[in-house]
Amino acid sequence: MNDLDQVRVLVIANQKGGVGKTTTAINLGTALAAIGETVLLIDLDPQGNASTGLGIDRKQREISTFDVMMGERSLDAAIRPTSVPRLFIAPSTLDLLGVELAIAHEKERNFRLKNAIHGMIDRGATAHSEKISYILIDCPPSLNLLTINALAAADSVLVPLQCEFFALEGLSQLLSTVEQVKRSLNPKLAIHGIVLTMYDSRNNLASQVVADVRAFLGDKVYETVIPRNVRVSEAPSYGKPVLLYDLKCNGSQAYLKLASEVIQRERNLRAA
Repeated sequence: MNDLDQVRVLVIANQKGGVGKTTTAINLGTALAAIGETVLLIDLDPQGNASTGLGIDRKQREISTFDVMMGERSLDAAIRPTSVPRLFIAPSTLDLLGVELAIAHEKERNFRLKNAIHGMIDRGATAHSEKISYILIDCPPSLNLLTINALAAADSVLVPLQCEFFALEGLSQLLSTVEQVKRSLNPKLAIHGIVLTMYDSRNNLASQVVADVRAFLGDKVYETVIPRNVRVSEAPSYGKPVLLYDLKCNGSQAYLKLASEVIQRERNLRAA
């Protein structure tokens, strides 16, 4: 098995904002690191919330995913440590907003990120001398060229889905885009799973949404459900993942369970 087979690349994507996408990227990455994996989180969202949520000040982002996407710097050069052991980040800046226009006519425009990741893996796939086992990519809340680059570079897609009335609206569009990318750009791309987020057990509608999504998508839906939790919402304002902010809260425990489920699915996939 070569280095490319040993590093798993998961895209965290949903074209709807406010569904817990970046929160999931931060906290799943932290949970995977907490149980022994070495994780690189690539922030591909121009808003840079994943970078901020992990305590990376905007002034500290001298090299960012913008430079990587423009081909001006290697992915290795953009990687920074975080306050979480074994969790690293390639931060983003608002400059990413200009990438689509800048590379729109380039022949390899859909593969900029894939080439950067493969280049890093070919050089040993390490972050500050630690061997990377998982790469998570936090996408913008839209199906644009940045998201297409992430999907073209990935092994699989993890979709956060909010437990609300319009949860399934737009999901079919995302699944259709994944199929289109699979056909045209990345034959190995698969749906890793759907994670239900912001679940409020006091809300009867939320329970109905969970039942509907499970009926519609079956075993593609993770068993773990992420609850609506005040501590999860507070943590980013302190530049911390919730597992560092309050390990014992329901949100932290749910993300640890999700990380275990992700690893188990990976083992099943490799054994298949």
